[in-house]
Amino acid sequence: MEITHLIAFNLALFAAIASPGPALVVAIRTTLSAGRRAGIAVGLGLGLVASLWTLAALLGLEAVFSLFPWAYALVKTIGALYLIYVAYNMWVHARARIGAAHTPARHAFRQGAMINILNPKAVLFAAAVLIVIFPAEMTVAQSALVVLNHLVVEVLFYTCLAFAMSSAAVSRGYQRAKVYIDRAAAAVLGALGLRLLVSRT
Repeated sequence: MEITHLIAFNLALFAAIASPGPALVVAIRTTLSAGRRAGIAVGLGLGLVASLWTLAALLGLEAVFSLFPWAYALVKTIGALYLIYVAYNMWVHARARIGAAHTPARHAFRQGAMINILNPKAVLFAAAVLIVIFPAEMTVAQSALVVLNHLVVEVLFYTCLAFAMSSAAVSRGYQRAKVYIDRAAAAVLGALGLRLLVSRT
């Protein structure tokens, strides 16, 4: 493995993290509604589990999903239902005052972790990227470096996002448009959950 492999992996990873999806939507919404600390915490949960999915891909978990399609279908269905549950709560509480909806950091971390735990497509994406970018034979140390690198990239991204989205100007704007932003985020998450629920792959 060479440094160019890690650079290519990081570029693909950044594109995946920054693309619209449940993880990004929840990270932004959590920061806007509960502040920087909760935003960083949800990012830690997202990043930790995402890096563990990469570890699982390195260990060959995607082969397990191929051998046992029902396992993949089960995790995918639970994940879809969880996204719909999160979307429902966002929609119902869209008009709730921000001060009354305090989100402890541990709760934000748990929510971030759950979003990625219940996303089996993450391991398939990781496996595809790993196969394309990295050499077939890697040492244990090199695999550990890839997983650590993944964790660092995710945590840095979500920490920077939390700092950017928690500025006073952005927070004031969110407070004025909270009901519309929360319901738009709920619609996106709900649509993603339904899409995941009905998709065959």
